Amino acid sequence: MNNRHTSEVVVVTGASAGLGRAIVQEFARHGAKIGLLARGRQRLEETQREVEGLGGQALVLPTDVADYQQVERAAEAVEREFGPIDIWINNAMVGVMSPVKEMQPDEYRRVTEVCYLGQVHGTLAALKRMLPRDRGKIVLVGSALAYRGIPLQSAYCAAKHAIEGFADSLFSELLHDKSHVSVTMVQMPAMNTPQFDWVKTRMPRKPQPVPPIYQPEVAAQAVYWAAHHTRRRMNVGISTTLAIGGNKLAPWLGDRYLARTGYDSQQYDGEVSANRPENLWEPAPGMYGAHGDFDERSKTRSVQVWASTHRSLLGGAVLSAAAASVAAVALLRGRS
Repeated sequence: MNNRHTSEVVVVTGASAGLGRAIVQEFARHGAKIGLLARGRQRLEETQREVEGLGGQALVLPTDVADYQQVERAAEAVEREFGPIDIWINNAMVGVMSPVKEMQPDEYRRVTEVCYLGQVHGTLAALKRMLPRDRGKIVLVGSALAYRGIPLQSAYCAAKHAIEGFADSLFSELLHDKSHVSVTMVQMPAMNTPQFDWVKTRMPRKPQPVPPIYQPEVAAQAVYWAAHHTRRRMNVGISTTLAIGGNKLAPWLGDRYLARTGYDSQQYDGEVSANRPENLWEPAPGMYGAHGDFDERSKTRSVQVWASTHRSLLGGAVLSAAAASVAAVALLRGRS
């Protein structure tokens, strides 16, 4: 085990399942003390036992991040129990899969309150404590959909776009203040998480992430790396980088491509069950972990993430290759 960051105090929102659960596991392996924030106590307690089994410590804090006072109370509890918060990871999310024409105003409000304002609330609670100490790290969990909206996920895409704008303002303000508090926004790909088991949907077939699909551990390792490095943005997966870059170059092409493929690519075999759980308003019942139903179709590694986290090594290799080429050319000229 790498003990370099042992005893860090970390807060993770959306900690009880999916990507949040994988992030918690990654920090627990490094001996962190973790404040676990999510709405459902039962899964939080299961996550706490998992953390302790991996070598970390955890505090269960049932919290709806849409309510700032609940987030503030959770932050206070973490610092009473574990001491100053070093890292705050804003990850909690909910969603609705539906055409815009069938969406309801209260659904947009709820997704915005959790996915956007939840990250704002977490950031405010973290800044309140980190700025006076002039240290700390905030990670905003974003998405390729912060740049390229897709059909059937208008509420979620809009919330991620809002986080992007919020992050831009925050980056520049921290620079203005010469603050040593650091912020990174990590843009995620499609992942194999339980969100597709409980997302509210109006589609006829079962929801799925848009392939290619990555295991949540790939993203969790990227979040852990981002939490310990100064990087404004970090993309996870080549699909994320291509979606962001492609939308900058030709958004109209994305519109037409998604109009043809975006509905089918987000559904797979089988009708939606009438008894399907939903987590929009309340925690979905059941004991969910980090993974969803797509293990056999999910990537367990990303060359793009490796390259992103080894820039200095790659840069050194490129310089070495260039130097060797120059030396070879000089040697050949000397012999001629």
